[in-house]
Amino acid sequence: MATRTWAPPGPLDLGRTLGVLARGPGDPAYRVAPDGAVWRASRTPEGPGTIRIAARGGEVRAEAWGPGADWLLDTLPALLGADDDPAAFVPRHRLLHEAHRRHPGLRLARTGLVLESLIPSILEQKVTSDEAYRAWRLLLQRHGEPAPGPADGPAGRMRVMPDARAWALLPSWEWHLAGVDGKRSATVVRAARVAARLEEAAAMDAEQAAARLCLVPGIGPWTAAETLQRSNGAPDAVTVGDLHLPKTIGYALTGARGTDDAAMLSLLAPYAGQRHRACRLVLLTGVRPERRAPRFSVNDIRGL
Repeated sequence: MATRTWAPPGPLDLGRTLGVLARGPGDPAYRVAPDGAVWRASRTPEGPGTIRIAARGGEVRAEAWGPGADWLLDTLPALLGADDDPAAFVPRHRLLHEAHRRHPGLRLARTGLVLESLIPSILEQKVTSDEAYRAWRLLLQRHGEPAPGPADGPAGRMRVMPDARAWALLPSWEWHLAGVDGKRSATVVRAARVAARLEEAAAMDAEQAAARLCLVPGIGPWTAAETLQRSNGAPDAVTVGDLHLPKTIGYALTGARGTDDAAMLSLLAPYAGQRHRACRLVLLTGVRPERRAPRFSVNDIRGL
């Protein structure tokens, strides 16, 4: 086990900062312990690693295990938003002013790992969240490896995602058993085959990084934004093409229903450079239009 103690430069809400990295409540690579500590299992450039992060008394203490332990500890400040600047956000709506005031510890996490966020984002394309979370969980349980760390703690139930070669060689029936259709699985395989080039996007600015990701057929602006929000901590990577986000943003900021992408981008124009943060703050308020249609049913192609 390796350890590190780090003092954040300002308020830090550990749960809200890192919560976006969890892919559903049963994510095998993410756990929140009863004491509030966050456990993450990652495949780093140095190999698999597990990190436990706890915030106490204005300091963060991290413990890490596995070949990737040193890498995880070295990148801990970036993960917790040390490169993020919440002060750059200037609220233009009363709702956002209040949300910004209520959540001073919200930071935009930067993992520095592209494939780790890209693959689950691909799995979330055009399906329900429950469907995508189930696929991610099953794929990691069947093809990931046990997370390094103490077997009698959360690490004992966690999994590290497969490496790029394993994703690329996953047979079609394994995708089917996880409920992933051919279009999404083919996109993951194409991305895995050029993983080294995609990982370079973690060191690019958001525009260049998005262009790099979108060179892979099957990856568009929605998937690129969802990835870069996590891998790069991109404060302006606003998600377009989402079924619910435009309606939520429009209703929260104007009370209007049925807002589309164009209208959402117009509303967010005053927050250029910080549009993703504006969306995060809106979502934290819980203000959203009342649902008027039944939820989409969760599909399961595994029995076909």
